[in-house]
Amino acid sequence: MTQHDTNLPHRRLGTQGLEVGAVGLGTMGMTMAYGASDEQSSIATLRRAHELGVTLFDTAELYGMGTGSNEELLGRAVKDVRDDVVLATKFGFDLSGGTVGGFGLNSRPEHIREVTENSLRHLGTDHIDVLYQHRVDPDVPIEDVAGAVGELIAEGKVRYFGLSEAGPDIIRRAHAVHPVSVLQTEYSVFERAVEAEVLPVVRELGIGFVPYSPLGRGFLTGAVKPAAEYPADDMRSWDERWQPGNYEKNLAAVRELTALAESKGIAVTQLALAWLLAQGEDIVPIPGTRSPRRLEENVASAYVDLTPENLARIQELLPRGSAGSRYPESMMPTW
Repeated sequence: MTQHDTNLPHRRLGTQGLEVGAVGLGTMGMTMAYGASDEQSSIATLRRAHELGVTLFDTAELYGMGTGSNEELLGRAVKDVRDDVVLATKFGFDLSGGTVGGFGLNSRPEHIREVTENSLRHLGTDHIDVLYQHRVDPDVPIEDVAGAVGELIAEGKVRYFGLSEAGPDIIRRAHAVHPVSVLQTEYSVFERAVEAEVLPVVRELGIGFVPYSPLGRGFLTGAVKPAAEYPADDMRSWDERWQPGNYEKNLAAVRELTALAESKGIAVTQLALAWLLAQGEDIVPIPGTRSPRRLEENVASAYVDLTPENLARIQELLPRGSAGSRYPESMMPTW
C-alpha cells in the first residue's frame, strides 16, 4: 500500500462519541478456532494494522479460553500506541465448563465487574474503550447488565457499552437504561439475517454496527476446502457452510463473486468488505487475519467504490446469503 493509504477514513459508531477507522481487526483467530496459532505473525499483523490506520481492535475473554492470552497478546502489541487505538473486549460467558460447547452464560453484575478487572489487567490498560456483552444471558435482565456497565463507565474503567448478537427487544431495553454505542453481530454477503429486524432498530436508535466474520469465516477468501479436510480444532470442520451440498453451492457463488472482483481489478475479499461498507456509514467490519499481507488487502477495501450495477450483481448472486447455517442449532443466538 502507498503512504497515503495509511490515512484510513473514519466512521462514527453510535452517538456517544465513538469514532474508528472504517475497517477494524478481529483477533479471535490469533489464539483459537482456526488451528494452530502463530504469535510472531499475529503481533506483526497487529502492529501493521496500526501503521495502516486501523484503530478498532476486537478481543474477548472467551478468545483466551479464560487464560487472558488473547487480550494479553493484543495488549503487548499495542502497548506503545495505546492512545491511538480503540480496544474492545467482551464478557458474558462462564468459562468453567472446559470447552466452548460446555460453556454457560454469566452476565451477573458481580461477574461483569470481575471479568472487566481481569481484562484491564490482561490488556495492560486503565480503561476499556468498548465493553460488549458477548451473548445475551436469559437469566439476567438486560437492564441489570446495562446498569452494571453504566457503573463501570461512570468509574472511568469503560468508555462505551456494546452488545453482541442481541435482538431488537434486548437492544431497546438495554438502550433505555444506558446508551448502547455499538452492536456486533455476524453480517456479510453470506449472512444476511440482521437486515430484516436488527439493522432497522440500531439505526432508529443511533447505534453503530460492527459485523464480525465479514468474510464468511474465510469462505469469501476463496482459499477453501471441504469440511473433512480441516483439523478438528478448526471450526470450518463443522460449520454447515463447508458441509457436502452446501460447500459446492457456496463455492460456485464465490467463483462468480471472484469473477466480478477480477473485472474491477480487486480481490474477492475486497469486494466482500466493500459491499459491507456500502451498506451504510454506520458499519465498521472487523475481518480477522494473522497475516500482515492479508491485513493490507482487507484495509485497502476502504478505498474500493462499488457501482450500483456491482451491488445489484452481488444481490443477484446471493439474494439471501449462503447455503447452510452459520452455527449449529445448539449454538445459534436467539433473537
